[in-house]
Amino acid sequence: MSHLIVSPAVPSAGDRPALSITPESAGWDYVGFETHRLRAGEKLARPTGDSEVCLVLVEGKAHVATSAQSWRDVGQRMSVFEQIPPYAVYVPNDDRYEVEAITDLELAVCLAPGRGNHAARLITPEEIGAEVRGEGATQRFIHNILPEGQPADSLLVVEVFTPQGHWSSFPPHKHDRDALPEESLLEETYYYRVQPEQGFAVQRVYTDDRSLDETLAVKNGEAVLVPKGYHPVSAPPGYDVYYLNVMAGPVRTWKFYNDPDHAWLAQPRK
Repeated sequence: MSHLIVSPAVPSAGDRPALSITPESAGWDYVGFETHRLRAGEKLARPTGDSEVCLVLVEGKAHVATSAQSWRDVGQRMSVFEQIPPYAVYVPNDDRYEVEAITDLELAVCLAPGRGNHAARLITPEEIGAEVRGEGATQRFIHNILPEGQPADSLLVVEVFTPQGHWSSFPPHKHDRDALPEESLLEETYYYRVQPEQGFAVQRVYTDDRSLDETLAVKNGEAVLVPKGYHPVSAPPGYDVYYLNVMAGPVRTWKFYNDPDHAWLAQPRK
């Protein structure tokens, strides 16, 4: 197993995360990520500590509360492959959250350093920008859950649907240098769902000098760490691929640099 792949724990339920990534376990400084699978009636309650949190209702419905606010009957999609935007809740550092599942629930907990600049809020599907990127075999569908144009201290959160036989995060790009305005330094996690579940996605993570160069077969429910380098994704024929990205770094902006060998692919077609 590659050190870049994080597999879910077995068994997992309730307060114990199905999958857990911390800055310490990843060997980096900013991004944390968890998934939790709750049955109807189960609760998850946590303090945020020094992290801001974006709770993404990946699948299912729940009641969500922070220390000062609460929202009832949050959520609408029961499968990510319905391809409709999710509900999410932003929670600042030095706060707390409680999630009570109404249905079976898959909850993603996205974490990064917080500085107390923003209040807790509900992010509704209507507020989430949807876009289509690429064309032909690079066409994919984006939901910008917490983009840089929306308030947060560190977190950037987005989900991507890549149809079978298509590529995404393509042309290969990277964001591992603190070299603005050309490129920003952002750590990144990819959390995968695959339909049908016995399938897999393919992700390559590589640097210019090839000191890191891995090609990964990623299964449903696994996550990939991208500490540096280019990181394209492919969905094999017959298998639709969803992934949830969490990014954070010293500056909250997404400025990427395309692999010069493949940058021509980003040019408009005549």
